[in-house]
Amino acid sequence: MQLKRFVVLDIDYILRGREDFKMKLFIREHILLIIVQFAQFCLVVLVFWLEGFRDGKLAIYSGFLGMMLLLAYLTYQYLSRRTFYKRLSKPLEAMDEALVRENHTPIYNALHQLLKSYYTLYQNELLKRSDKQEEQLIFIDLWVHQMKTPISVIELMARDLDEPYSSSIRDENEKLQNGLNTVLYMSRFRLIEQDFQVKRINLSHIVQQVNQENKRLFIRNRVYPKVEISDELTVESDEKWLFFMISQLVHNAVKYSTERSNQLDIRGYKERDRILLEIVDYGVGIPKEDLKRIFNAFYTGANGRLFKESTGVGLYVTKEVADYLGHELEVESKVGEGTTFRIIF
Repeated sequence: MQLKRFVVLDIDYILRGREDFKMKLFIREHILLIIVQFAQFCLVVLVFWLEGFRDGKLAIYSGFLGMMLLLAYLTYQYLSRRTFYKRLSKPLEAMDEALVRENHTPIYNALHQLLKSYYTLYQNELLKRSDKQEEQLIFIDLWVHQMKTPISVIELMARDLDEPYSSSIRDENEKLQNGLNTVLYMSRFRLIEQDFQVKRINLSHIVQQVNQENKRLFIRNRVYPKVEISDELTVESDEKWLFFMISQLVHNAVKYSTERSNQLDIRGYKERDRILLEIVDYGVGIPKEDLKRIFNAFYTGANGRLFKESTGVGLYVTKEVADYLGHELEVESKVGEGTTFRIIF
């Protein structure tokens, strides 16, 4: 009840504040006219006084008539331009509001034409920048696809080399491939509405696919996943984007567990009307001050200074995809104990 009363009072205060602002703006615009009229009245009275006319009642009467005429003029000006002052006292909430004409006074028409020209200029500039950005994104897409061929060739050539050269080259090549895939998914996300298909997905099967895709990552870093997911557990999502999300979380878990723990838990279970998928590592953990910002674009935090491969892109895209698909993404972490990422369907 108190909150409702406070909200009503606050809204009333804002409305009265806007009304006061309109009146103050009107007075500031006409203050010079009021001063000139008052000075003119005083000057006329002084001239008549110097000429010998000493009738005070006549001076007061003539001053009253002049004041009433001025007040009538100011009242008409305010009422006829009230919408104009309202527009000046209220910020635009959308660019299209600049094109709405609510008054037909000369000053308002001039302002309307000015706003319309600004709006047109803004739209043209926006289109130019949008076209340029689209060209850059198309270039990135083409570049990523072109890089996939030499990466595949390097992989085939590395297999014919002797150890340890073969493993070293394949490991670095795998990092290149993962980086390119992240760039490609980030580029595709801008068109996700044209590039997703929701269907029933077996959670255990897609986790197995992720683990199979990253088996060299597990072996190289000596971190091995332990999967606890029922074969009957299914969720509704987009298979390709869900694969990307799980892969990113698994990559992060392995990266921050290397040389600290050799265990990685992937658990899936049902809780009331929700299905949860957890990726749990026992690595360095995330500082408390970084937890609220790890999903920000390009934010790497304290761990990013320790692990030079951190870019702050993977978790950002993962969060954006989860939000678009209607999944919740939670994180719990303690420094030195590990981190749990949780996807909630």
